[in-house]
Amino acid sequence: MIKICIKDLKLFFSDKKGVLLSFLLPIALITLFALAFGGMGGGRSEFNPIALPIVNLDSTKTVEKIIADIDSTKELIVENTGLENGKELVKKGNRIGILVFYNGFEDSLKTNKELPMELMYDEAREIEMGMLQSVLISNLMQNIGTTAMKQDIKTNVAEQYPNMDQDELKVIFNNINAQFEDGFGGNDMNLKLTSIVGETKDANLGLIQAVAGVAVLMLLFSVTAIGSGLLEEKEQGTLKKLLYSPIKKNNILYGKMLAGLFVSILQLAIMFIFAWLAFGLNLGIDIPSLILMIIATAFACSSFGIFLASIAKSRQQIQSLSMIIILVMSAIGGSMIPLFIMPAFMQNIAVVSVNYWAIQGFYDIFWRELAFADVSINAAVLFGIGIFVSIISVFMFKRNVLKIL
Repeated sequence: MIKICIKDLKLFFSDKKGVLLSFLLPIALITLFALAFGGMGGGRSEFNPIALPIVNLDSTKTVEKIIADIDSTKELIVENTGLENGKELVKKGNRIGILVFYNGFEDSLKTNKELPMELMYDEAREIEMGMLQSVLISNLMQNIGTTAMKQDIKTNVAEQYPNMDQDELKVIFNNINAQFEDGFGGNDMNLKLTSIVGETKDANLGLIQAVAGVAVLMLLFSVTAIGSGLLEEKEQGTLKKLLYSPIKKNNILYGKMLAGLFVSILQLAIMFIFAWLAFGLNLGIDIPSLILMIIATAFACSSFGIFLASIAKSRQQIQSLSMIIILVMSAIGGSMIPLFIMPAFMQNIAVVSVNYWAIQGFYDIFWRELAFADVSINAAVLFGIGIFVSIISVFMFKRNVLKIL
């Protein structure tokens, strides 16, 4: 028994890269989650500013000042835009919401009428909306309430003393402004909230996230298992026999990729059909876009699985390596951790993952209901990732897998 134990330990530690990867996995995951939840540096992580498109249809100095005050806060980044363009940004998932100041805002403020302003948002981003609403309303109440109170006092003074010298009146108004510099308005303010994405849909957000996120995560593991068959054939001597046959060397790899693509498409199709039968996911909402996204996702994942097999030199290496890479990609890509709670730099690097583009594509179909042209952008990126990874796989396949000792 002891001799068997020693023998197994020698085999394990003989593969230095495999041992390194085995210990690297927990370290990588600990580092990833520490970064994601702001646990490094011993202090509180900085607040990620929220980009807020603002539409000024009133075109008055009062609204311009309010917008400037909003922009001066560290929590918000103002983007001046038109109404239709702002709506498109929200509908395509590029922004949480847009703030609209309608014509007549300044007049309504002076006459204490209901203020014509509206915050349009994406219902799918409810948690982020809560953060935006909290910061925005606090800022608006500070500025609008104070402005309203100053205007009321100035109006009352002017009405009570109609014959007062204009220079004296100006001094009084300046004093009023100075008194309210750090003040807080007590007037009630209602901000109209309107969902422009999801308000008429019956789609289940949780179901879409579950199907898209989990499907890509599990698909990556499945195709990696198929790709690892190359290493198993190498270890068992089957690959050597294939090389002596009339089959071209690259065709061995291409055959594995084709098999992975077929299995990937089948697996994704089954997952979506199950979601349709069991939970009522509306597959007929845009069949051409759905077919395109399934093929693009399957191609990217199957190419990635073969890539992992081509860069490893043993099954132990590919098991550890695939675990690290797939879990990290899934975490930063949105399969495991919601993107909005991550620091800004991690949200930026999410675009390098297959998960991110696949999940966004399926969201564009089932939630945002975008046109085929918009969905095809995500599919094009996935095809690009698949082609790039395939080229590297061919090179690494010749260098690593075909190097028979």
